[in-house]
Amino acid sequence: MAEIQQQASGGGKGGKKRAKKMSTKIDMTPMVDLAFLLLTFFMLTTTFSKPTVMEVAMPVKPKPDDPEPPAIKESNALTLLLGENNKLYYYDGLLSSTEKPELKLTNYGADGVRKVLLQHKSNPDLVVLIKPEEKAAYKNMVDILDEMNITETKKYALVSITKNDTELIKSSGL
Repeated sequence: MAEIQQQASGGGKGGKKRAKKMSTKIDMTPMVDLAFLLLTFFMLTTTFSKPTVMEVAMPVKPKPDDPEPPAIKESNALTLLLGENNKLYYYDGLLSSTEKPELKLTNYGADGVRKVLLQHKSNPDLVVLIKPEEKAAYKNMVDILDEMNITETKKYALVSITKNDTELIKSSGL
């Protein structure tokens, strides 16, 4: 592993004897071998984690001669409005120009939106409309999609928020 090299003694100047200078040399080969063995051992024994991906089914583009899809009944709709500052509003039904629904505030936790979705689970034709504002956090949209998966809500749609929805949020005072 380590060896000491000595200089050869020879006839130097004069008759004075000087102390011999010893230098050390350390062989690093065994340590490098051990490092590579450990590296390969840990690489081969660890499991590689696969990234988790949520499957989202996208609708097929309609052909020009296809009939328009049927409209959603107001009794089968639940609208979720994702606001700024992690606020989540919801109301039953659709927003019409004549009648304004009662806007309610909830949170993204299990005792918030999950409870709301499970209460509406009794309706088999339920369609959840998810409308994020421009200033809503991307994380909140992912959380809502996770809740759709957890509660096994089959029909939901990401829809752009309308001017009437943003006015409803502002006028609610929540």
